Amino acid sequence: MVNYDPSARLPSSKELPDSDDTPVDNQLQKSIPDLLRSVLAMAWAERMDWFFGIRMGIYYDPDLPPIVPDGFLSLGVERFYDENLRPSYVLWEEKKLPILVLEVVSHNYRGEYSTKKAEYAKLGILYYVVYNPLRRRKPRLEVYKLINGGYVILENTHPAWLPEIGLGIGIERGTYIGIPREWLYWYNQQGERLLTPEEQAKEAKQEAQQAQRRTQLLLEQLRSLGIDPDSLT
Repeated sequence: MVNYDPSARLPSSKELPDSDDTPVDNQLQKSIPDLLRSVLAMAWAERMDWFFGIRMGIYYDPDLPPIVPDGFLSLGVERFYDENLRPSYVLWEEKKLPILVLEVVSHNYRGEYSTKKAEYAKLGILYYVVYNPLRRRKPRLEVYKLINGGYVILENTHPAWLPEIGLGIGIERGTYIGIPREWLYWYNQQGERLLTPEEQAKEAKQEAQQAQRRTQLLLEQLRSLGIDPDSLT
């Protein structure tokens, strides 16, 4: 963990730029972390001790520009401060490193397997996740864990179980925001994929329709027995 002098007059999150103004190279760099965040928002709806940032600056040194991963997860922090939300993630305010950072590789390579990886390791971020949809011969998803100051890849595990988070992460074909393709998902300890909000809504609709059909069948059975269902109310 990076240490800071509590007596130093360091800038606050409201005084710092909230991004590096670098546009994403493709839609996946926003959509993939957005899916992960939306699933967490459903799975952890009652929890207020986590935060998932997307393309948000992480300030770790007041004299340096922030690092801006495609996505990151922090635990043990406030989910939100007020209705204006966080403009950026400032370590000397949060006092908690993100536990996981995510990078989605695009056509424009940005050092995801070299400089960024080394930077996150130096900061002490426990998990580093890299997804490269363009790979064909090497794994598209790589999950690294920080061990003795260096990242070690978690091999031969799908989904990769992250005990400190209490979830697994992996890739699977599915449909999100109407787009069928391979996506990153969260998984429970039994290896079952957590549903997206769209899937949960669809499942709830199907259950409601089934309940309605069962009710209709019961009413028809009562009528066949000469019983008026309205007389029972």
